[in-house]
Amino acid sequence: MSPAAPAAAAPRIRHIRPQAGPQELILQTPADIGIIGGSLFGGKSWSLVIEPLRHVRVPGFNFVVFRRTMPEITNPGGLWEETEKWYYAAGGEPRLHVHEWDFADGRVTGKFAGLQFENDVDLWKGAQICLLIFDQLESFTERQFFTMLSRNRSTCGVEPYVRGSVNPDPDSFVATFLGWWIDVDGWAIPARSGVIRWFIKVNDQVEWSTVTCAPESYAAYDTQKIAAVAELEARFPGQAQTEGGIALAKSVTFVLARLQDNVIGRTINPTYEANVRSMAGWERERLLGGDRGGNWKARPTAGKVFNRAWFKTTLHALPTGDIVRWVRYWDKAGTQDGGKYSAGVLMAQLRDKRVLIVDVERGQWSALNRETVIKQKADADRQTFGDVDIWVEQEPGSGGKESAEASVRNLAGHTVRVDKVTGDKVTRANPLSAQAEAGNVLLMAGSWTEAFLKEAHSFDGVHGYSDQIDAAAGAFNKLTLGPAPARTIRVVGG
Repeated sequence: MSPAAPAAAAPRIRHIRPQAGPQELILQTPADIGIIGGSLFGGKSWSLVIEPLRHVRVPGFNFVVFRRTMPEITNPGGLWEETEKWYYAAGGEPRLHVHEWDFADGRVTGKFAGLQFENDVDLWKGAQICLLIFDQLESFTERQFFTMLSRNRSTCGVEPYVRGSVNPDPDSFVATFLGWWIDVDGWAIPARSGVIRWFIKVNDQVEWSTVTCAPESYAAYDTQKIAAVAELEARFPGQAQTEGGIALAKSVTFVLARLQDNVIGRTINPTYEANVRSMAGWERERLLGGDRGGNWKARPTAGKVFNRAWFKTTLHALPTGDIVRWVRYWDKAGTQDGGKYSAGVLMAQLRDKRVLIVDVERGQWSALNRETVIKQKADADRQTFGDVDIWVEQEPGSGGKESAEASVRNLAGHTVRVDKVTGDKVTRANPLSAQAEAGNVLLMAGSWTEAFLKEAHSFDGVHGYSDQIDAAAGAFNKLTLGPAPARTIRVVGG
């Protein structure tokens, strides 16, 4: 049925039916640990939100939903908003100040919480959580996951279990933990989706049984569990079961959920796929992919974030009638006569929303000489092109703040702003990368062009120089991702 509006008088839900495919499979699996994912918009969040509703009439049942930070839960479109579509109609009462839901007159509780820092798991010592849910499991650390797994216990009659959602991330512990479900090329193996395996930990290493239980054999789960435990116990005596015969092995399954599996979501939001496909190529490969979901080995390697072949158009004359806005963005990370470079990228936005990189000024200057160059370029830009917005990246720490403030004072009379950057270099460059791949980033022919293309092609956010790309990404983001600046904040004086 359709979700009820969040109101106290909302009708009670009588039946909830998952979409055929991954949602149905993750709700059917008897695995102790069930993880669904592999692609953006695969219906993962719905599965996690609905899972607790199975047991909200069982006194003493509780569940906790973790995201790495609380804002990720409470942001528009986040998990909390998704619960409001269903939990009211299931008889739930929210306690907004603590982000909890009560069911069955308070006899069942659900809590939403963050584990932002590694040691936040220590705040959960002694907790008993019947249903443990991790949204975006790849964002958690291995210690956080296995420490919280030790809190997964129950006295209400419902066997404790874990559910989670995941997107491919080659640097997450999940990539190794789910390695059997992922092929050597980084793509998921669809034939193994929903297949259950058992593991134990021996000397802090995960050891897997060769026994499996396929979805069509879930009825034989208990029999397969006995066989798996026996195999592990034979290999690791005393590790897979207690002397009393209690199994210590945990069962795990991974359910591949792709964007194309979420038929309802795509119907409700038909433009979402276009948004996803506008991501940078390597990121699109990782988070969307194709018939086998996203790629668990996709990284921002050289030639994948930017490829020089994407910059197909080099202009020899400015399309002056088509330019609607100018930005010069400075990355001031350079040092004199060695180390990093400083770079200032002049970029124009065209009427058709494409952008044109007009000039790159780059050098290894002393602080004084750098400020002189920045001022000279600002004066020359204004004389040549008119009103040019200037942005200066502020490096972390007090030194970065002082350097940025010095540039602002130096540019008195120009429209100048300080950009306190957040996120890693690749994340900041991804919007520009996507547009470059689409052919929407043009270059002016100049003495700087070849050096820029070489740096762009080799850029991976880690190795080599990145000053030109950092400045170009900053200019692009200021031109396209935010509102046009007010002309009233021009710095005046001398």
